[in-house]
Amino acid sequence: MNPVLARWNSLDASAAAREVLPCCGSQAWADLLSARRPIADADALLATSSAVWWSLPEADWLQAFNSHPRLGQTKAIAHATPQSLQWSAQEQQQALADITADTAAKTTLAEANLLYEQRFGRIFLLCATGKSSTQILSLLKSRLHNDTATELRESADQQRQITELRLQRWLEGN
Repeated sequence: MNPVLARWNSLDASAAAREVLPCCGSQAWADLLSARRPIADADALLATSSAVWWSLPEADWLQAFNSHPRLGQTKAIAHATPQSLQWSAQEQQQALADITADTAAKTTLAEANLLYEQRFGRIFLLCATGKSSTQILSLLKSRLHNDTATELRESADQQRQITELRLQRWLEGN
């Protein structure tokens, strides 16, 4: 068994929830995931995480969304853990490296973020890992055409993907 997972399985529920909270940002997700312990391995952890995530109501999804900074920024809308912000910064740095020196591209990203927030009332959420800044901007602009329900579901799936990547990093001790 993974040593991080073995140790986590042995924690009390409150400590276990606190430890995984940076992976998602939803307190309900963290509480429910820790309540499903013991979890045998990484595959079971990811499957359980996904099942818990999709069982949550919209308010818990929004709590997770709000724990992320806007693309191109470093502060979250709501309380985020230091680990969550560190992971966000690393994820964004890799994906947006070519924008950092380009003032016009930064402006385009900021304007697109603002349009999204005006349209949907929340930040644009995307699992940016492995995507270029061009792909990110294209996805942001295309998702502006989604209806509210479709976009909520898309954002929730992006959060699920981010959570899976972060759980894997957490299991690796990163």
